[in-house]
This record gives sequence, structure tokens and C-alpha cells, in this order.
Amino acid sequence: MSPAELLAWQWEGYARFHQSRTNLLLHICVVPMFLAGTVLAVLALVKLSAMLLLVAIAGIALSIVVQGRGHALETVPPEPFTGPANFVARLLLEQWVTFPRFVLSGGWSRNLTRACKG
Repeated sequence: MSPAELLAWQWEGYARFHQSRTNLLLHICVVPMFLAGTVLAVLALVKLSAMLLLVAIAGIALSIVVQGRGHALETVPPEPFTGPANFVARLLLEQWVTFPRFVLSGGWSRNLTRACKG
């Protein structure tokens, strides 16, 4: 699947996989941690800093674990990964494109409002 196809596929079901109030709140907190971690990882590699790289990896890992726990609360579980490459591609595209798009399009706030009423 090309990145464009993967993005379209993610977007198609994104709101359905993000309906739990707790999961939505976890995502809004830890996706920025993932983004900062990836930027910090690049910076660590440029500066050849093992300490920065360890901090970056810890932030990325914590973000992934927290999001996984959040998804366990959803009534509609996410589609399983088909392999390591699928995991990396989906993760990077979701964090950097699909989730920010979900927030900026109003989808996050709509789902949060529905979850609070339900």
C-alpha cells in the first residue's frame, strides 16, 4: 500500500476507532510527546548524542504504550498490523498526518463531545 493509499485508509475509519473519551484525551496528550520524541531522535542523531537519543526513544515508547492502552478501551479495536513495516508506516503516518488532521478538522472535538454525552 502506498503512503497515499494508507493515509486514505486510515482517514476512512479514523473517527470510528477513536470514540472513547479516555482514549481521545490520552491521544491529545501523548501524540505531541511522540512528535517531540521523533524530532528529538533526529536531533540526537545529527548531534551524535546517545543521551538525547535515549530520551527520545523513551518518549516515543511511552507514547506508543499509552496509545495502545487507550485503544484497548475502544469498542471498535484498531485493525491489526500486518508486519513490522506496516507498523512503522501506520504509526508515523497516524502521528504526523492523520491525528493532526483529525484534530484540525474538528473530528477530535466532535467525538469527545459525543463521548461526554453518551
